[in-house]
Amino acid sequence: MTLQTQAPTVGAHPIQAVEDRAYAKVFWRIVPFLMLCYVVAYLDRVNVGFAKLQMSSELGLSEAAYGVGAGIFFIGYFLFEVPSNIIMNKVGARVWIARIMVTWGLVSAAFMFTTSETVFYVLRFLLGVAEAGFFPGIILYLTSWYPAHRRAKIIATFMSAIPVSAIFGNPLSGLLMDSFHGTHGLSGWQWMLLIEAIPAIVFGIVTFLYLDDSIRTAKWLDDSEKDVLTANISAENRAKASSPHSIGATLTDRRVWLMCLIYFCFVLGQYGLNFWMPTIVKATGVTGNLNIGLISAIPYICTFVAMLALGRSADRLRERRWHLVVPALIAAGGFVAATTATSTTVAIACLSLAAAGAISCAPLFWSLPTAFLTGTGAAAGIAWINSVGNLAGFLGPFLVGYLKDFTGNNSAGMYLLAVALVVGSLAVLAVPAKTVNR
Repeated sequence: MTLQTQAPTVGAHPIQAVEDRAYAKVFWRIVPFLMLCYVVAYLDRVNVGFAKLQMSSELGLSEAAYGVGAGIFFIGYFLFEVPSNIIMNKVGARVWIARIMVTWGLVSAAFMFTTSETVFYVLRFLLGVAEAGFFPGIILYLTSWYPAHRRAKIIATFMSAIPVSAIFGNPLSGLLMDSFHGTHGLSGWQWMLLIEAIPAIVFGIVTFLYLDDSIRTAKWLDDSEKDVLTANISAENRAKASSPHSIGATLTDRRVWLMCLIYFCFVLGQYGLNFWMPTIVKATGVTGNLNIGLISAIPYICTFVAMLALGRSADRLRERRWHLVVPALIAAGGFVAATTATSTTVAIACLSLAAAGAISCAPLFWSLPTAFLTGTGAAAGIAWINSVGNLAGFLGPFLVGYLKDFTGNNSAGMYLLAVALVVGSLAVLAVPAKTVNR
């Protein structure tokens, strides 16, 4: 007599089939939409790099002053990040993310009225306040749907919005600046900032109508699918016994501060590149804003492919540390090599390595803290790590600008970014593999 082993079932359906169907539904329902929202957010955050090509001369901004203005965004971001995420944890993602998007859209549109260095600084600070909580809120939201072994691929897919926003946003920004310059007495950079702010307001309204706060409130899932997804998240949360359970405990946890250091280093490399890419490309002899935008998109195409491949590999192998260390070191090498480039082709090849490695570190990094944080600890911890790390978004553009003013070239800034990525890599190796390799 032959005994047959039956697969576990939910109702009349094998549990694996229900789980696969449920995660397919979740992916197509929320991930592409959140990715579109992040494309809009990231474009509004970094399009000042293109505005600089016209704005600096019109307003009389020095390289260092632009760096301060580009980076002061992150001061407002830092101050309001943790409170924003805690509020979202209480009121729900649908309402709070919608509020964030509409607010930052309005502030971003107001940039067209920039008339001086002071106004530029104030609006960049207010944009940081408005957007605070969006990114960590999304990361927290995704952890309520996906367990650790599925999360790197999903976060990488979501964060592929960064290169996508550059691939399409850089040429778009250049085209808008060239096409609308002088229309109704406004400069091209003013039109570009106004037009690119509108999608944030539109998507904010759509978010309120479209997004679901939790698995249980999702009407597009049946009961068996909700049961499987909820069980997976509950099982993972039970396994995180060492997670800090209060805001105070989270902010004093040594592991959280190590995460802050790692993310700070990686963000320094990422934003130092993002805010200065158009300027670096222009310095190689490329003329015309549209041409600069098209060529600046090339490194981000490489980044898009690298992010998705590394996210899949990290989940498949359930290995997190070396998937961070290797891309970071490759990026450091790309920055160093870029300082010796003698042509646009060689410079773009080096910047492609730098972008693919540095920007890919961001989604891969979030597999580390979400492996041990849950509940209130996750809400506060993710926001705190992101806010401290993003202070590098202030320091990076400022230092690159200062070093360029001081030395007269981009080399010193590129060396700085390379060193930061090496330090971040060493800090990753201090994280116990058994804590994060899930």
